[in-house]
Amino acid sequence: MPEANESILVVKVGGSLGSQEAIIPELAAWEGHLVVVHGGGPQIGAFLRELGKETVFVEGQRVTPPDQIDAVEMVLTRIGKILAHALSEKGRPSLGLSGRDAGLLLAEPQEGLGRVGRVRAVNTRLLRSLLDAGHTPVISPLGASRDGVLNINADLAAAAVAGALGSPIVFLTDVPGVLARPGDPESRFRHLAKTEALGLIEKGVIAGGMIPKVKAAIAALDAGSPWATIAKGDAGAIRRAWQGQAGTRFQTTV
Repeated sequence: MPEANESILVVKVGGSLGSQEAIIPELAAWEGHLVVVHGGGPQIGAFLRELGKETVFVEGQRVTPPDQIDAVEMVLTRIGKILAHALSEKGRPSLGLSGRDAGLLLAEPQEGLGRVGRVRAVNTRLLRSLLDAGHTPVISPLGASRDGVLNINADLAAAAVAGALGSPIVFLTDVPGVLARPGDPESRFRHLAKTEALGLIEKGVIAGGMIPKVKAAIAALDAGSPWATIAKGDAGAIRRAWQGQAGTRFQTTV
């Protein structure tokens, strides 16, 4: 397991630049090293509909048939370039990278999901070289395998990157964190240990779309991150999450 390194922060964002307008300035102004991993599910779904192709999900994960992987790669790569350009325009030199570039994300297939994979290795040397040179990597969740490119769940890709770097991670989403009572921001859990989070899943307190987010946060801890936070992606969210003042922070023990 890598040594904890809080000089680098990994941030997972959605794929829509419009939805990220509030946090792009904060990302661009962040004082320390930063690695951004983005999603793109809605954009992929919209493009596939334009092509007349159906989207199927199994337990919340997108099935990517072989005849759809090119479209998925096209959409995700374009999103990465757009986000990198937006950050560069605000003074933070950034590079849009596919996870298959230079073996950045090596992946293995997940059975039953088509061209979908899980990360088995991260090229941290490449990331550190870019960071040391003053560049911010913006990573599309695509992986390289012996059989070609694989689509990777963006939350799990971000978790793998953070874990490999030994860095904390902030998952930006549309809710203020894990809530004890749905729809009540005042019921937000400020901190959760891994065992507490797993217990809340078993009890049904953590449910629906929050389950994969929480499991990704736990995956980051298991891979080597010192902490992981799920927070709402509004203005100032990243600094508040860094300071433990926003979202729900997960640690191995609290």
